[in-house]
Amino acid sequence: MRTTAGDRVLPSEEVKSSIRRRIAEGGWQPGMRLPSERELVQQFGCARMTVHRALRELEDEGLIERRQGSGSYVAQLHPISNLLQVRDIHEEIAERGHNHVTRVLSVRREKAGADVAAAMRLRKGTAVFHALLVHLENGVPIQLEDRHVNPALAPDFMQRDFAVVTPSHVLFQHAPLTEAEQVIEAVLADAEQASALDVAPGSALLMVSRRTVSQGAVASIARLYHPGTRFRLIGRFSV
Repeated sequence: MRTTAGDRVLPSEEVKSSIRRRIAEGGWQPGMRLPSERELVQQFGCARMTVHRALRELEDEGLIERRQGSGSYVAQLHPISNLLQVRDIHEEIAERGHNHVTRVLSVRREKAGADVAAAMRLRKGTAVFHALLVHLENGVPIQLEDRHVNPALAPDFMQRDFAVVTPSHVLFQHAPLTEAEQVIEAVLADAEQASALDVAPGSALLMVSRRTVSQGAVASIARLYHPGTRFRLIGRFSV
């Protein structure tokens, strides 16, 4: 089908959003071949260049794979690589043969402030979910989890019982990781953090700031605070 000047042309962002939505809702499963560019042009009623650009950008985001002479396929959304492990703290504690308990401090819906909105690539004032939890290992607090979640990627987040399931587990179910970043720094505990972690105010904490992305959208940002005397991070790399 050849497009003409009178054809309706959709911006590539709109085409991308539609394809991303079909994948997210399960209409197109991992490994499935997408319609050809020509078929997508017919479906969207837009220029072939628009479809080509949308597919190229989705490939850059890791959502699809384009195979020479074969077409475009929905990518397999594997967990993040070993260079950056994003794991459920419950599984980590269980692997050590220890008991994990979560103390839920608060879970609420709120409007994103300027800093949270910028980190989550949302407009200021957009509704987000905010969870504040303490994770205990054999009865000892080892992590204060301060997490904001994008409702569009985990709509039932507020209905989950976080004394039973962790936010990470819920996010892994709804929003498989395609990208992540984290920053590690030392901070001093304020009064609220000290109380939650059962340490003295001003104690040294190890803070991990983490942002996870799924299918091009920020799923969550988290600040994970750990008492410096009870926690250590280990990284391994091999070629």
